[in-house]
Amino acid sequence: MTPAPVLAGYTADERGDDALALADLYARATGARLTVANVRPPGWPARGPGSVDAEWTAYLREHSAEVLDRAAGQLGERADTGYVSHPHRGSGRGLAEAARAAGAGLIVIGSAPGGRRGGVAVGSTADQLLHGAPVPVLLAPLGFADAPPPRLERLTVAYRRGREDPLPGAARLAAALDAPVRLVSLVPRPAGLPARFRRGAEDVVARALAAAEEDLADAAARLRDRLPAGLAITTEAAEGAGIGAALRSLVLLPGELLACQSSHDGPIRKVFLGESSGKIVRAASCPIVVLPRGSLPE
Repeated sequence: MTPAPVLAGYTADERGDDALALADLYARATGARLTVANVRPPGWPARGPGSVDAEWTAYLREHSAEVLDRAAGQLGERADTGYVSHPHRGSGRGLAEAARAAGAGLIVIGSAPGGRRGGVAVGSTADQLLHGAPVPVLLAPLGFADAPPPRLERLTVAYRRGREDPLPGAARLAAALDAPVRLVSLVPRPAGLPARFRRGAEDVVARALAAAEEDLADAAARLRDRLPAGLAITTEAAEGAGIGAALRSLVLLPGELLACQSSHDGPIRKVFLGESSGKIVRAASCPIVVLPRGSLPE
């Protein structure tokens, strides 16, 4: 089966370079066609019903074409690549429209400006995509293009037993990348306990870790049936003074890819960042993909 195209949201700055480098890496690993999209503002209304300022619209188109030329120069002689200039007032919603038009199965964007290097900051573009994108959204950490790894070598999946199961989406990602899977459960230590309960706090954490390990073993058994033969599955329960601290305690490979599931509060078959997934995204120090709620069509 031919993999669905990958859509990279590109702007002529560092975040665009990061998204392009990660999208290119992912597309090469999966054999997918790469589409580079630049979202430009629509033309301004002018006098007369339905008319726009033609000169301004022409300028916007020319500028967008120059931005896409810059992307093409960075990719070099890469075959099977498309370039799209898409008009929309919202960059995230524009990328979602461009992804639908291209039949993309993944949208890749960079971190918002002003975040920590090596991390992901959620700006307006990411916020729009992370609350309604029809396909998984992959975010590149700030500075990813400076030294991208040669390949994506492992998929780490944040797992918690509940109403939304990340295993179907994770299995498709792992199979497409031909990468081993690590299922992790993030166990936050209880904070602010009254003094009379503090002696038992370690027991509470130990029980939570034991329960997480049981859940991970069950999830690994279910995931094994979905993966191609030969792909390894490992599990790990990590604890910390919060979800972010637990995530940061994990050892990451240079080519790590982290995946988390959308919140059950969001619409079906759409990406929707919830409280827990939002903490994971903001604490991530490697590329992270947010999977839509519910199963997507094969």
